[in-house]
Amino acid sequence: MKRQTEKQTTRLAAHVFVCTNARDSEYAACADAGADETVEAVKSWLRDRDAFWSPIGVSTTDCLGLCSAEGTAITIQPRNEWYAEVTPADVPALLTDEFGPDADRL
Repeated sequence: MKRQTEKQTTRLAAHVFVCTNARDSEYAACADAGADETVEAVKSWLRDRDAFWSPIGVSTTDCLGLCSAEGTAITIQPRNEWYAEVTPADVPALLTDEFGPDADRL
């Protein structure tokens, strides 16, 4: 085991987690609400600003407890910001609000 806390906390200013949870039940799941497209929209927005993976990480995750048929759940850590019903069209405004138009407000 190799601890990497210092390396990661100096490299990453924030981490965007996008729910891609799928479930076979009567309840809504982010996977069915455009999760994959939302992940790609987040990555694309960050890549366009040269901020993808350093200084802002992106990961998919299982259920964040905010699943909806209307869109995907996202959390941004360590900011402790939580969003529900996010669609790919919402991503530019959401990330601009969080990180600034050039992703320089970290």
